[in-house]
Amino acid sequence: MLIIDPEKCVGCRACEKGCPFDGLVMTDNLPQVLENCTLCGICVNLCEYHAISIDRHGGQVVSLEDWKAIMVWVEWEDRGNGPRIKDVTLELLGKARGMVTTTKESVIAALAGPPGLEGLGEELFRYGADRVVYLENELLKRYTTDGYANALSYLISSDKPSVVLFGATVNGRDLAPRIAARLGVGITADCTELSIDDGGQLVQTRPAFGGNVMASILSPDTRPQMATVRPRVFKIPPPDDNRKGVIEIPEMKISRRSIRTEIVEEVREEKEDIRIEESKVLVSIGRGITNRENLEMVRELACELGATMSSSRSLVELGWMPPSSQVGQSGKTVMPKLYLALGISGAIQHLVGMSSSDVVVAVNKDPDAPIFKVADFGIVGDVFEVVPAILMKLKERKAMGEGPGSRA
Repeated sequence: MLIIDPEKCVGCRACEKGCPFDGLVMTDNLPQVLENCTLCGICVNLCEYHAISIDRHGGQVVSLEDWKAIMVWVEWEDRGNGPRIKDVTLELLGKARGMVTTTKESVIAALAGPPGLEGLGEELFRYGADRVVYLENELLKRYTTDGYANALSYLISSDKPSVVLFGATVNGRDLAPRIAARLGVGITADCTELSIDDGGQLVQTRPAFGGNVMASILSPDTRPQMATVRPRVFKIPPPDDNRKGVIEIPEMKISRRSIRTEIVEEVREEKEDIRIEESKVLVSIGRGITNRENLEMVRELACELGATMSSSRSLVELGWMPPSSQVGQSGKTVMPKLYLALGISGAIQHLVGMSSSDVVVAVNKDPDAPIFKVADFGIVGDVFEVVPAILMKLKERKAMGEGPGSRA
C-alpha cells in the first residue's frame, strides 16, 4: 500500500511527474494513488519531504503464478574500446538457460544504459537470452545507484520475473539490495550454486556460519526471488549463433532530480600485474609454506610455469601476500586452467573460490587435508621436497628445448 502523509506533502508534483507508470494524479494539491501503481518505490525516493511511504506488509498475499521467467541484470563497461558485456553476465545467462529447461520459462536480459547499446543485444541472445529489454536513457550513461535502481525497479514491477540475478560485483552488490528493499523482498548474496526445486522455487546456496556449512535458502512467499553470484562461479556457456531475437525498448521516464549523485570524474587504476581472476595458471600458497623466505622458491616455480601467484587468507593476514592475491570466500573467485595448491589445507572458505578450476593439483603432507577432495591430482608430501623436484624437472625440459606445457 502506498501511503501519502498530507501533513508533509507540499504539492510539488515531483511524484506525479516522476512515476513511470502514471500511477499518481494530483487532486486538490494532494497525490492520489491510481490502480496503475506497482509499488516500485520511485516516488518514495523522489519526495524530498518524506511524505510518501510504502506498507508492504498490509496483509496482501503475492500471487506467485503471476511471476514468471528468470531475469539477469546485464552489467557492461566501456574502457575506451566501446561497450562490452562483463563475463559474469554471460555466466549467469548460461546458468539461467540451464534452469529454465525444467520450468519452460524464458530468460530475460535486462540492459540499462544510454542510447547506442543495441549492438550488445546480439551477444546476449547468443549466450542464452530469450528477450532483451533495453532500458534506454541518457541518464544511465554511467552507473549511479538511484538511476539504475529506478530503471530496474520499474522493469521488475512491470515484467514480474520470478527470479532476478545479479553479478556480485561492486555495482551488483550496491544495486541488488537497494532494489530488494524497494520491492520488500529478501536477497541471498554471494551464492555458490543455484537450482530450481520440484516446486519451481529457486534454491540459493551459499556458505554460512563463517563458511563452516553450506546453507540452502528459499523465498517461498515473496517474488521476485533475488540473488547475487560471484564472478567465475559458473562457466560461460558456448555461444549459439542460431539464437536470434528482437530488442524491446519500453517507454520509461527517469527524472534527473531523482538521481542524488553525480559522477564528476572517473580515474581508473592502472595495474601492471596480471589479475589472478584472469590468469590461466595459478600457483597458490598457504600456511604450509612456513615462512616468508620460502616465497622466493614458489616465485621461481611460478616463473617457470608462466603462472601467477595467489594465496589463502592466512598469508594475506600475515602480510606475506597482498590482498589482491587472496582466493576464497572473502577474496577472489578464480577459474584457471591449472590451479597448483601448495601447503593449502582446503578450508571451505578457500574451496568456494577455486573449486571451478579446470585442473587442481594439490601438494600437502596431510593425507586427510580437505583440498584433496577437490583435487584432480594429489601429492602427499612436503612442499619443500616436491617444489624443488618440480623445478628440477622443468629446468631439465627447458634445457632440452621443451616448454612447461601450458602458460598463462
